[in-house]
Amino acid sequence: QVQLVESGGGLVQAGGSLRLSCAASGSIVSINYMGWYRQAPGKQRELVAEAITSDGTTNYADSVKGRFTVSRDNAKNTVYLQMNSLKPEDTAVYYCCAGSRFNVYWGQGTQVTVSS
Repeated sequence: QVQLVESGGGLVQAGGSLRLSCAASGSIVSINYMGWYRQAPGKQRELVAEAITSDGTTNYADSVKGRFTVSRDNAKNTVYLQMNSLKPEDTAVYYCCAGSRFNVYWGQGTQVTVSS
């Protein structure tokens, strides 16, 4: 089992920045994938950014490229999402996701609200 705890959400004005953190605990040796997803009211959950553990590959949704950066601190078993130049359309609940060969784990989510 893997437990994920997100933090860092909040209310920010358009153009501002936030950094989300996701601390992993438990059977983290098995994790080979970590990602950030978001879900806005009335919309499906969508991928924001992901990091492949084995080769360090990162991928981003087109809507956040150049504004968001995903990074990992292996010593702290934590993955971060640095969000800059935030827009009102970035408002959503952001979820941390971790994957192993056989399982997918989700955090509880953290609300990000961007005011115009």
